[in-house]
Amino acid sequence: MRRSVRGMPAAMMVATLSAGLLTAMAPTAHAAAGAILPFTSVEAESATTTGTRIGPDYTQGTLASEASGRQAVRLGSGQRVEFTVPSAANAVNVAYSVPDGQSGTLNVYVNGTRLAKTLPVTSKYSYVDTSWIPGARTHHFFDNARLLLGQNVQAGDKVAFEAAGTQVTVDVADFEQVAAAAEQPAGSVSVTSKGADPTGNGDSTQAFRDAISAAQGGVVWIPPGDYRLTSALSGVQNVTLQGAGNWHSVVHSSRFIDQSGSFGGVHIKDFAVIGEVTERVDSNPDNFVNGSLGAGSSVSGMWLQHLKVGLWLTGDNDNLVVENNRFLDMTADGLNLNGNARGVRVRNNFLRNQGDDALAMWSLYAPDTNSSFENNTVSQPNLANGIAIYGGTDIAVRNNLVSDTNALGSGIAISNQKFLDPFFPLSGTITVDGNTLVRTGAMNPNWNHPMGALRVDSYDSAINATVNITNTTITDSPYSAFEFVSGGGQGYPVRNVTVDGATVRNTGTVVVQAEAQGAATFRDVTATGVGAAGVYNCPYPANSGTFALTDGGGNSGWSTTWSDCSTWPQPGQGNPDPDPNRNLAKSRPATATGSQDVYTPGKAVDGDANSYWESANNAFPQSWTVDLGSVETVRRLVLKLPPSSAWGARTQILTVLGSTDNNSYATVVGAQGYRFDPATGNTATVSLPGGTGLRYLRLSVSANTGWPAGQFSEVEAYSTS
Repeated sequence: MRRSVRGMPAAMMVATLSAGLLTAMAPTAHAAAGAILPFTSVEAESATTTGTRIGPDYTQGTLASEASGRQAVRLGSGQRVEFTVPSAANAVNVAYSVPDGQSGTLNVYVNGTRLAKTLPVTSKYSYVDTSWIPGARTHHFFDNARLLLGQNVQAGDKVAFEAAGTQVTVDVADFEQVAAAAEQPAGSVSVTSKGADPTGNGDSTQAFRDAISAAQGGVVWIPPGDYRLTSALSGVQNVTLQGAGNWHSVVHSSRFIDQSGSFGGVHIKDFAVIGEVTERVDSNPDNFVNGSLGAGSSVSGMWLQHLKVGLWLTGDNDNLVVENNRFLDMTADGLNLNGNARGVRVRNNFLRNQGDDALAMWSLYAPDTNSSFENNTVSQPNLANGIAIYGGTDIAVRNNLVSDTNALGSGIAISNQKFLDPFFPLSGTITVDGNTLVRTGAMNPNWNHPMGALRVDSYDSAINATVNITNTTITDSPYSAFEFVSGGGQGYPVRNVTVDGATVRNTGTVVVQAEAQGAATFRDVTATGVGAAGVYNCPYPANSGTFALTDGGGNSGWSTTWSDCSTWPQPGQGNPDPDPNRNLAKSRPATATGSQDVYTPGKAVDGDANSYWESANNAFPQSWTVDLGSVETVRRLVLKLPPSSAWGARTQILTVLGSTDNNSYATVVGAQGYRFDPATGNTATVSLPGGTGLRYLRLSVSANTGWPAGQFSEVEAYSTS
């Protein structure tokens, strides 16, 4: 297993929370984000209750932080929460949590009448510990339980849940109109005809194997009932496995298919596979599918729950389609295309409460190519990302709705984090289009700073692919909207990124969090309710290079820049009032036309007058440039050489130039000689004309009487004269 570590027009799609219903709205010009689902979710905090509402809370390790909307309702024994049914339904699924080590029931009431049925609740599948993952804490607090009500309810009816025997925290209820069980297809082979036990008491493993063998080229029928499998199926190819519907045909197995290869033509649909995985053990293949289904296969209409991973796919899965499924309560990923995926389409799926990346492509051993995640709804991944792309060629992430990431992850991550070798970095064109991210991004305790809602990460190597991020909506991110970072701390560049058309609302800190060298173009990006500043532009490691933000036009609401790279903006903090006497150049990214040995450009802004930059020798003119991070009014420069008397007096002839875009430079102060003498501190002061506004400050040195090179130990820039 991979281990996780370290304006757009108003008509564009908007995610809203209305009367407790999470809905997606869009004009016909652009597809709505998220899956078309057979149920409607209602948040407990919007319902009537005698219990206690908890949250909102974004703190890793708290119960509310893992809840949908970061809020829920806590019920003591005898307390209830009552939902108003949003549309006709005959079934309900409830996301809940009970204290560790406890179990109990929820009594169910319809319009005030208690049903004979109860809904069992347990902590058995919750409270997962992954101590080998740096930064992880006990997580996976919630679970899901479902119930056929035995009657039809209509919009406006009341369905209540009452805690019995233990405290229960209710998060959300999904109301659904479940169709009657389907009939057996003509010519199919029923597993019961081969001895499968629909009561769940007997072991049906061999019956399933015999039915698959008998139905080659045809359909294996799984009638309504509960079937227990004690070992995985293998050799599955050229066959359809079909149930009567995922509320009716249920297979109890923690390892359904485990095979390294298949000739393909496998179609799995319309039943549930519910496991008994209570902990994450990465060496165990506790997955619905582990390995390969072969070319031209499909998985549709499935209910997958209590497994380690839904589908962990390796080998040949060319043109696989995974659609219209539910992934609930995995201890790790929902689905992972683990290299060599070609033409795979993962679309219209619902994923809740995954224990790692909900949807991931990881190009290990061979690149994932021409594959996509489209129109999926991802809610509450409680460790890592909603959607993660680790390497690969010509990948698309389109029209997905991701909400409530919790720890160590973003809503969407586009990354060159490799985890293992051989890894195939991002290449070709990476398309990230039409996605909506709600309350995504999280604090990363390994970095001790936050991860953005949408992250582009040159973790283990430079990003040289073309990354097009278009038509994005980011709402209520607790921290930043867009993050550009080299998460491994090596400072690899992030290049060739375009953000075109985005609406950002109520971001906690900044719109752009730039922590790597590189460049991105922003066009038609509008922001409202920005918590601290528009841009945090502080590449790491210091002096690793600059991150250039090109204004492509149409941007609004995020023009300010965080002023202090030594501190992290906190949600809602606002940009601190800058010290008018501060050195604007200190610790800012610096470059030069050349350097001699270890005397690199960053030495001139490191705050240490004893270290220095020295240009290439005997090669005048030479220039040194510093990026101040935003356009500043600069009135005075203080230039220094090491104060030691070993440095003899000298005169350097230099020109001061300035730019706002690092492309077009204008002369601010013409060529003059400046005297440096250790007897007077080895400093020289340069006065700039009033009103000089620049972001990029350049010193061009054409002569030095003391050494055949440009030399500065510190270049200090001040807004005061």
